Amino acid sequence: MTEEKRQVFGYMGKILHIDLSSGKTWTEEPNETFYRTYLGGAALVGYYLLKEVPAHADPLGPENRLVFSAGVVTGTPIGGAGRHSVGAKSPISGGYGKAEVGGHWGAELKHAGWDAVVIQGMSPKPVYLCILDDKVDVRDASKLWGLEVLETEHAIQAELGDKRIRVSSIGPAGEKLVKFACIMVDLRSAAGRCGLGAVMGSKNLKAIAVRGTSKVGIADEVAFKALAKTIVDRVNNGPQMLRTNGTGSFPKPWMEAGGLPINNFRDGLLDGIENNCAQVMIDRKYNIGMDTCYACPIHCKKVLKIGEPWNVIPEYGGLEYETLAALGGDCGVTSLEAIILGGQMCNALGLDGISAGGTIAFAMECFENGLLTLEDTGGIELRFGSERAMLQVLDLIAKREAIGNLLADGSRIAAKKIGKGAEKFAIQTKGVDPGMHDLRIKPGMGLVMGINPMGMDHMVGVHDQGVVKVNPKNQAFGFLEELPANDLGPQKARLISYAFPYAVMQDSLVVCQFVPYNVDETVQLVRTVTGWNTNLLELHKIGLRALALARAFNIREGFTADDDIVPERFFGPTTNGAHKERGIDREAWMACRDMTYQLLGWDLKTGMPTQANLADLGVLWVNEAVK
Repeated sequence: MTEEKRQVFGYMGKILHIDLSSGKTWTEEPNETFYRTYLGGAALVGYYLLKEVPAHADPLGPENRLVFSAGVVTGTPIGGAGRHSVGAKSPISGGYGKAEVGGHWGAELKHAGWDAVVIQGMSPKPVYLCILDDKVDVRDASKLWGLEVLETEHAIQAELGDKRIRVSSIGPAGEKLVKFACIMVDLRSAAGRCGLGAVMGSKNLKAIAVRGTSKVGIADEVAFKALAKTIVDRVNNGPQMLRTNGTGSFPKPWMEAGGLPINNFRDGLLDGIENNCAQVMIDRKYNIGMDTCYACPIHCKKVLKIGEPWNVIPEYGGLEYETLAALGGDCGVTSLEAIILGGQMCNALGLDGISAGGTIAFAMECFENGLLTLEDTGGIELRFGSERAMLQVLDLIAKREAIGNLLADGSRIAAKKIGKGAEKFAIQTKGVDPGMHDLRIKPGMGLVMGINPMGMDHMVGVHDQGVVKVNPKNQAFGFLEELPANDLGPQKARLISYAFPYAVMQDSLVVCQFVPYNVDETVQLVRTVTGWNTNLLELHKIGLRALALARAFNIREGFTADDDIVPERFFGPTTNGAHKERGIDREAWMACRDMTYQLLGWDLKTGMPTQANLADLGVLWVNEAVK
């Protein structure tokens, strides 16, 4: 069997299991059918959560699992193949939680000979994991506890005597069990959503350091190199906005179109929003370079530096659109320097920038409506537009001090504690704040955010502002006519029923959506790496399978179809701007949701995948796991 494992391509054939309570480690060696069924990433997360986490387990208890999972193409030298998924039962939603992240750590894990790491238990003292090829050590991290992310990574690399060690770590926010704490990778990339940093902190696990010396086997190296060259040429000859600016350009036109969140998604216009822009960072000479992930030709990651009094350092990279909009427009802040510093604080302290900004925006609206007072905030004038208040509260959240202790559990829980109608200001679904996209202009994205098992993730939605055009991807799914953006009829449901699982499949393959693979090339990528005679239908079923596992996990934890909704605010207008007349049509949205349920094979009343759906996807074992 061991000899046979050496002949496989794409995957390494080994999954590392660690029980932090006992310090025991062991190796699982799944067969090829397992990898072909789940690929890795999001699907593998769903598999282990449903198989190994007991029903109704405490997300911050020892029975929860923390899963780091690469995909079958991760670690191969091609654009987009540096990503991996992290998953656990989410402390902020109580359901399926996962996040994808770039950088180099996932590729390094594969080069060390592992496809995934599954962590259980709870260490009695702070520790970090050291994975050097097949050597796995659980090391004391007492001296690391309390450190910010940069200090943690430097200390580990110094202790191990190797600056090439790749590190995933938590900051003080994860240690303090902030329910939207993130896991930082290579200092500059975040597994941001669902509070996975808090799960890591609950296990007294400060970091995972990885170094590998193996290569990922490729079945057809000639075809693979040709595909890699095609992608590089397409990037070099195509639009250069990502390469020169990253994300976050042109905020004012996007606001005027109705796409930018302003003041907790309440308003439509904000003076000075043009400052919150990647191009302004360049004009002010804050952007000193562009970084990239493993083997990627795009180089879309900003590297920022600002001198005193802001003291923004390049080691943490620089914020992209989501954090820029969350700490900026959503909080009414237009001081670019303050927003950049806030983004650096999120990285250093280990906070999800989206949820941090969303939660502070919630608190600002509560304050302006008298639901929070100066006594509650410790004297902080927590008003929209106050960069000082935004920065102060970020720090307090990470430390769980004063008003930060209330907000560290996220807007949903904080709203319940505040009472007095504060729930209407908590812009969340399943406890998870939305990506920074006003859903009134993207109703299809809103529908996906509503039904998504992990909450309001913008990366698997349909960006349906403007007309949904006929393009090769949509044609591959049988869409031959344009579809109006505001349509919420059967054709939008049909589009979502293909696009949503396809995006989840990409999160199982764990390839970056910024890299311009077309549908045929995605299939070719899997074929050339693994040698499997796969096709689009098989890959589509993997996305559906990953969704079915996540849905089943949530149903077991007590979720129902009633949890599949977007915040009430989006069904109404903004106070001004493009949406001042109306919001999303609620009746049309609900009808589209029901149609999407049926197309995806989910029961209308419960939201659970039907028996026919589970049988078609080859996962009838889910019945026993849910029971």
